[in-house]
Amino acid sequence: MLPFRTEIRNSPKEQTLKVYLSDISLDIELKGHLEKIKGVRMVEVQSSVSRNRVPENLTLFREEGTSINDLKIATDRFLKDYFNK
Repeated sequence: MLPFRTEIRNSPKEQTLKVYLSDISLDIELKGHLEKIKGVRMVEVQSSVSRNRVPENLTLFREEGTSINDLKIATDRFLKDYFNK
């Protein structure tokens, strides 16, 4: 199993980026790191309600004018570097 997976989500208000970690004990630590990525407005730890998923996820909210695709690329790059250390 991969250490993380990201998904772009569409909600009625705005697009968000969900980060699913295989080790949810890292949620709080990574929340602080992810909040420092350029274009991130806020990060929340949320309970996952879907089946076959980890019990928690990190939801990234983007700053106005930030492309959700660019944010996904930056987040994936950061997480790959984080888990390869």
